[in-house]
Parts: sequence; structure tokens; C-alpha cells
Amino acid sequence: MPANIIETNKTPFAKVDIDPVTLDIIENALRNARVEMDATVFRTAMSPGIREQGDAFPLIADRKGRMVVGQFGSFIDGFLKVYDADIEEGDMIWLADPYACEGAVSHCNDWLILLPIYRDGRIVAWASHFGHQTDIGGKVPGSMPTDAVSIFEEGIRIPPVKIYKKGEYQQDIVDLVMNQVRTPEWCRADLKAIIASCRMAERRVHEMCERFGDDTYQAATDELLQRNYRAMKQLIRTTVVEEKLTFTDYVCDDGRGHGPYKIHCAMWREGDKVILDFEGTDPQAEGSINFYLNENMFKMFFGIYMVMVFDPQILFNDGFYDLVEVRIPEGCLLKPKFPAALSCRTHALGRIFDILGGLLGQRQPEFLCAAGFSSSPHLMFSGFDKKGEWFQLFQIGFGGIPGRPFGDGPDGHSLWPGFTNIPNEFLERYFPLRIERYESVADSGGAGFFRGGNGIHMTYCFLEKGTISIHDDRWFTYPWGVNGGAPGMRAKKILERADGTREVLGNKIDNLHVQPGDLLHYITWGGGGWGDPLTRDAALVALEVKRGLVTAGAARDSYGVVLGEDGSADEGATKTLRAEMAEARGEIEVFDFGPSIDELRANCEAETGLPAPIQPVWSKEEEARAKAAE
Repeated sequence: MPANIIETNKTPFAKVDIDPVTLDIIENALRNARVEMDATVFRTAMSPGIREQGDAFPLIADRKGRMVVGQFGSFIDGFLKVYDADIEEGDMIWLADPYACEGAVSHCNDWLILLPIYRDGRIVAWASHFGHQTDIGGKVPGSMPTDAVSIFEEGIRIPPVKIYKKGEYQQDIVDLVMNQVRTPEWCRADLKAIIASCRMAERRVHEMCERFGDDTYQAATDELLQRNYRAMKQLIRTTVVEEKLTFTDYVCDDGRGHGPYKIHCAMWREGDKVILDFEGTDPQAEGSINFYLNENMFKMFFGIYMVMVFDPQILFNDGFYDLVEVRIPEGCLLKPKFPAALSCRTHALGRIFDILGGLLGQRQPEFLCAAGFSSSPHLMFSGFDKKGEWFQLFQIGFGGIPGRPFGDGPDGHSLWPGFTNIPNEFLERYFPLRIERYESVADSGGAGFFRGGNGIHMTYCFLEKGTISIHDDRWFTYPWGVNGGAPGMRAKKILERADGTREVLGNKIDNLHVQPGDLLHYITWGGGGWGDPLTRDAALVALEVKRGLVTAGAARDSYGVVLGEDGSADEGATKTLRAEMAEARGEIEVFDFGPSIDELRANCEAETGLPAPIQPVWSKEEEARAKAAE
């Protein structure tokens, strides 16, 4: 344990053998406690981002801070490395500053609570939970300015502070923070919900220790971590090769007219260890798309991907971290130097999952996923209603999930599997707007043996004047397809004014004024397709035409399916057409990225209605480094 953690009982935990039945009971009790943590937050938080969408992530860790159960885990290691004050029984830590915890949280909107769980003077576990706050102050409502060039523009930064000190609640600190935010009622309620969630975990850990004994509980968490280590060691040996593999993808722009920004990663295995090296990633952006990527967080991303693709039965935790080495160059887009802006880091975060898919399947293309974990679309809408009361919406949108080795990508789904949409009825009840349209966009998912998920076309009618902010990506580059699958459609945003004028909007804008009757068409990207679309079941394509997921034109042009007068597939004509199309197209490539960056620039305005982003502006030193990496 770090020297600053105060334990009055210095007796080490005894090593005990744990039988499989007890281990299973403790494992499932921990899993259930983690679910209870979520339930506690979702039932008591007030902001729709947490209450309705689930933008909050719990974990329970062992006494060293290693996550045993959780979803987005491993905040504690980064915190312990930089926190130098004493931690005593009854303390609870609150923080929300990426630069103060080595990126354990990646932007200041995420409020993180850390609770050391003591028994008999010794730490036996940690509970932790963070949730995204609708507002933390700063220059724009929502606190995620697309044009920020410094973290000081993004709202209040909370360094690690004790919200409870030896069991005493620090009301003054909470009041100071709430004085900086636009939605103090929501933020205060959400903070209390996160604290209650950690207290719930604390109670459950105590119950397990009382039932089985502290030593047995410690042995169980050690074994659960070791079991994960053994399983991941085998997965890495069988799926990651010693040959160096590389993959590159791009964040489209920085909201300030520059882009695209390259993220480059190499992967290889040395013995039992996998190396993931981001050398060659572009230097940090002037704007706010930088993503301070904590090395342990990326290990977690890697592990989640491995588990979900290759063996979903594995209990995911931090046990495998010694098997992964992550190298991120200082000053690049993924490790920016203070005080770089971070509020729009979601686009790079989403792109990381696409890059992992591109890396991990190259040697075994049958395990590739297409692109589509491409962003996390946000809409903010705020202002004063007719009663003079402040309203403020933060909403996470949905795009198309990529086609995968085992099935179609879901239509209109979140980057994070645990997220849900805010019901339209909720939006219309609590905010001055009306939802005119909410539907999937036919043909937006890339064609394939497994189709990419379609994006969403959501139309908002604003009933009060206010301002909106938009955060999205994949409007310039395409979500690529694999194994013959086609790229997905790109995102688009259109504002239709009450006077009939129409304007194509950028996908990263702030403080756009809207009036009653204005319509915002919020159209998200589709997922890339997987596999040869000419081998997709023709009857299924015909069914999807009836359901409005694929158009009749795309059924013929993309899938080679000829429809009869009754809408069913004409088997004979389909077979003939597919043979002609297969002969004409030639050999199938593993990846289909769509047009090159140069072609995208040349055709951008004609195809998207927006000017192409220009080459990012770097210092001479940064430019030389980028060229050397190429």
C-alpha cells in the first residue's frame, strides 16, 4: 500500500485456500453489488444524462485499487500515483481533473468518487463511481466548448479533495463547487447519488467479509484477478502475433476548421506481453478534441474488446494489466500537455475502439469488426422559458454499430452498450421542444453479409428560443467496412429555420441561436458492413426493404437482390445479377475505407455541404516529428 494510506492494524491478511463454491458465491455477490451500484444511481440522480441514459460507471476494487468488477474501471491507480495527502478511515475522495490523476477521468464533467473500505483498521477494498454532469460552468452551457484552446475554458476543475474527512461531510467544498455550475440542483443530486452508490458497495463488502471472513474475501479477490490473468494470457498468446501490425484512423476535425487528426497504433507480442504503441499519432490539437488517455484505461479498452470478441464468459477485471504495455508519446493527441483543452475527447475515445477492431483482426480477418464505435453524438439545448426559468438539456445520441463476425450491427445504438436513449416523451415533458422524427436512416449502415447498423435521423422542433451545441464526428471520413463490407454513411446536421431557409451545420458547433419553430435534423453515421454483401440472404434483404431499413435501389445495387412485384426476392434474377456484379468488381479487400483523404478534401463541399478541414497547424518541432513518424 502507498505510504500515505493510514492503517492502524498492520497485521497482514492470512493466505487461505478458497474452494470453488465459495469463490463463485463471492464472485456473483460482487457482480450483484456492482448492479446495485448502478440501480442506486439511476433511481436517485436527477440529470437525464445519468438518470435516463446511464452515463455513470461503477467499480469495486481490491485493497490495492485493482478493479475486480466494473465496466469502465481502473481510476484508482492513476489517483494513487499522484495523491500525496494521507488517506484515513472515514475519508472519501472527490475529483474531476484529468491532469490531477493521470487521466483516470478524461474530462472535467466526469465527477469521480473514491471510497476506501476499512475493516478493523485495514483497507479491504475500494468502491468507486463516476458520472457525467450536465454542467460544470465554463464558457458554454454543458461545459464542453468545441472551440476551447485551454482546459480553463471548460468549467470547474476539482483536484482530489476529501468530501468526507474522517467521516465528516465537507459542506463548504460542495457549496463552493455548486456555485460555479448552471444546474446546481441536478449536480448536487447526482453527486449524492454517486456517493450513495459507493456506500451501497461498502455495505455489501462488509456483508461478504462478515459471512466468509476478511482473509477469505481477500483470497477470493486475488483469485478472481489471477483467473482473469490466466485467461487473458491464453487469449493474447493465441490471438496476438509477434509480427508488428499497424492501423490508422482519423478524428475528422477539431471544431476550429482543422483536420483530420491521425491516430496511429502498432501492436505486437513479446512473449506473453502485448505492446500497443501510439508513436505516429498526430500532435495534440489546438482545439478540445484531445483525449488524455490513461495507460490503464487503454489496457481496459483492449481487455474489454478481447473478452467480448473471443470469450464473453470471462469476468472482466484488472488482473491482466501486467500482460499489456501501452506507449503513448508525450504531447500527442492522446497525451496532451497541460493546459490543453479536453472537453470534446469523446471523438478520439470512440475512434480508439475502431482502431482496436482494425488491429486485432488483421491476422484473423474472420474476427474483424468494421468501424462504427465512432463517436458519442451530443446535443445541448439551453435557455430561459416563458416563465423565466432556466432549462438545459444534455443528450447523448446514437449511431450505427458496426457489422461484426457474429451478426448485424444494431441500428441506432450507443457507443457504450449500457447506455439507453432518453425517451422522447421525457424530452417533450421536461424541455421546450417536440420530436418530429425519430427513425433509422435506410441504407446508412454499410452493406455486407452482416449489415452495419443504420444511423438515426432525429428531428427536433424548438418551442422556445435558446442556444444549441452539437458534438459529433464521422462527417468527413467514412466508418470503414471489412472483408468486402461497404463503409457506412457519414453524419450530417441540417437546420431548417421557421422561415423556410436551410443550412448545413458543422458537426462541432457551439452557441447557435435557435427560434421557436426551427427544426434541427440530427443525422448520425452508420456502421461499416462485414463480409461480402452479395452473399447476404436475399430473403432477409427483401424483408429489410419492407421494414424500411434498406431501399429497393440499394437492395439491387449493393446486395444484388432483384425484387419481384410482391416485394420478395426473385431467386433466379438475383443469382444472375450477383454473378455479374462479383465478376465486375474484382478481388475483395480486407478493408474498405472509402475515398482517400485527398479525394475527400477535393469533394467535401459538394458531398457534405461543408468546407473541407485544413491541415492542422503545428509548431516546426511537432511537424518534424509527425513527418519522421511517417
